Amino acid sequence: QVYLRESGGGLVQPGGSLRLSCAASGLNFRLNTLTWHRQAPGKERELVASITSAGITNVADSVKGRATISRDNVRNTLYLQMDNLKPEDTAVYYCNVPNLRGRDFWGKGTLVTVSS
Repeated sequence: QVYLRESGGGLVQPGGSLRLSCAASGLNFRLNTLTWHRQAPGKERELVASITSAGITNVADSVKGRATISRDNVRNTLYLQMDNLKPEDTAVYYCNVPNLRGRDFWGKGTLVTVSS
């Protein structure tokens, strides 16, 4: 069974930073593409960033220059460093493993609130 557990969310002021973590188990972590998605209140879930097994990264235009995705294949952990946070970054952030064993796997999410 694949388990994904996000952590690191919280309340942060505009301009602040957070590092989100996603601890994974039940899969051969280093072989999989991993992603971060987010869902803001009243909006659809959107892709924030992805990283392949080779370490190739991609980030959404909305966070480009402010978000860095990385992975630790020893600790089986995915990270998302978010800097210069804006109120529009407020959302629940989800860790995702796409297309594994015929389906996508999701964590339960961690809430990021950007507010003064």
